[in-house]
Amino acid sequence: MPSAMFVAVQHDCGPMDKSAGTGPKSEEKREKMKRTLLKDWKSRLSYFLQNSSSPGKPKTGKKSKQQTFTKPSPEEAQLWSEAFDELLASKYGLAAFRAFLKSEFCEENIEFWLACEDFKKTKSPQKLSSKAKKIYTDFIEKEAPKEINIDFQTKTLIAQNIQEATSGCFTTAQKRVYSLMENNSYPRFLESEFYQDLCKKPQITTEPHAT
Repeated sequence: MPSAMFVAVQHDCGPMDKSAGTGPKSEEKREKMKRTLLKDWKSRLSYFLQNSSSPGKPKTGKKSKQQTFTKPSPEEAQLWSEAFDELLASKYGLAAFRAFLKSEFCEENIEFWLACEDFKKTKSPQKLSSKAKKIYTDFIEKEAPKEINIDFQTKTLIAQNIQEATSGCFTTAQKRVYSLMENNSYPRFLESEFYQDLCKKPQITTEPHAT
């Protein structure tokens, strides 16, 4: 369920309204909101880092080693701004981007893209068929719980393709969603407070030597 902190964010992945007024009180309010958003960002990020297993693979009851992800250096984080693929190739970057999309109420886009990536690696025809149907019911069909924004023609084509599922069933839709994220969500992610915070180099303070 979306956090109440983000009710002011537009559902169509639009940017937040920044017209919060002027003056000391407004500035203080903005700073407080900024700290709250960053705190919520970090809790979301922690969740996605801990649950970064492949889509469709439920966790077993067996004890497994806890995966740990080191926070990237400012230089590493800055590489994400060079290309969208650089961001997606980083586990930490991907988790951060998912957290950002969740804050904008459009995490279905990255979830669909990840599901497609997992789908393309599937070798078994039986698993391919069952995964295709699940992706269709989760993301494609009308009133799907995580329905993505693609045109009716593409949806119809997918509905036909999954009858005899192949690894290319969702190629067109995946490319459209990738382009949507690259051209809309990705630039806003790079402007977000959280990403800017990751890119900040720690300030080195030197204490004066006693004479």
